[in-house]
Amino acid sequence: MLQPVANTEPPLLAALARRPVSRVPVWFMRQAGRSLPEYRTLKGVDSILTVLQDPSLAAEITLQPVTRYGVDAAILYSDIVAPLAYAGLEIDIVAGVGPTLEPPLRSRRDLGRLARFHVEALGPMAETVRLVTQSSPVPLIGFAGGPFTVASYLIEGRPSRDYVHTKRLMLSDPELFRDILARLTDIAIATITTQVRSGARAVQIFDSWVGALGTRAFVTHITPHLRRLAAAIDALGVPSIYFSVGTAHLLEQATSLGFSALGVDWRVDLSSLARRHGHHLAIQGNLDPATVLAPPDALIDEVRHVVASSRRAPGYIFNLGHGVLPESDPDVLSRIVEYVHEEGTALRSLCGDEQ
Repeated sequence: MLQPVANTEPPLLAALARRPVSRVPVWFMRQAGRSLPEYRTLKGVDSILTVLQDPSLAAEITLQPVTRYGVDAAILYSDIVAPLAYAGLEIDIVAGVGPTLEPPLRSRRDLGRLARFHVEALGPMAETVRLVTQSSPVPLIGFAGGPFTVASYLIEGRPSRDYVHTKRLMLSDPELFRDILARLTDIAIATITTQVRSGARAVQIFDSWVGALGTRAFVTHITPHLRRLAAAIDALGVPSIYFSVGTAHLLEQATSLGFSALGVDWRVDLSSLARRHGHHLAIQGNLDPATVLAPPDALIDEVRHVVASSRRAPGYIFNLGHGVLPESDPDVLSRIVEYVHEEGTALRSLCGDEQ
């Protein structure tokens, strides 16, 4: 039986280490952002890349959901392409579109554009992390983009549905594709190292679009870079979460990459994942973000099911299966946090499997 414990260790860090927790930890991806009226007031019409150059403003935005929701972690307010933009790559984040790059990176001669990155460009990010960690005892999660996901933006030139240019390059010039991902992995490691040395206590890798690949392509072209990334984070002495979307077909491979935890979307059977892999890694997830818009009774029923489904995993963190939708009601998110904190331990102590 899982029982609450008297433990001064932050619940998030205890769960990531698969140690007993005082309560089920909860945070939300994209919790600092468009669903918060105070965020819209503070950010105004400025581009996110402009805001990120102001550490005091970025730190305040990072902590807004901690104040409002009482979540167990802050997630750094930034973007996975920000390190490239800091270093002068011609990348922009267009409202309503996402990251764009013109011209896209599709040839060997374009590879040199990634060499413009230098760690000194992360100064504003490092200062944001320091300000956040000085202002709040809640653990700060740093992050970087998975190499495939970042590469897809650079090669496609914008968000894509089919990733045709990325897959074409992967198959037609695997050596160039490998070199692109290797450089992006180097940049991710430098970014994470800066965040951790500035005070981040955990790291999440956002590899949102890697589910576009089949198992063979994932194993052949992606896993070597992810293993190197996981090992580098481990060497920094902080826990890591690997998050992806639409990757139910890649779970067996993802669970053996070397990360401390696996974040999954709502398409994954959480009970089965907990039973098969909860003994060697923590699990995070996996409420469908659209459920936040459902009637209250239906919402709580879904939250209950998700938490109960996790009980075979000693280490568990409640989260959505992707980011908070812009139209989500902040008061509803607060209610989810309250419910998980108040009822989560009891739900995970029940006997049997949630079906």
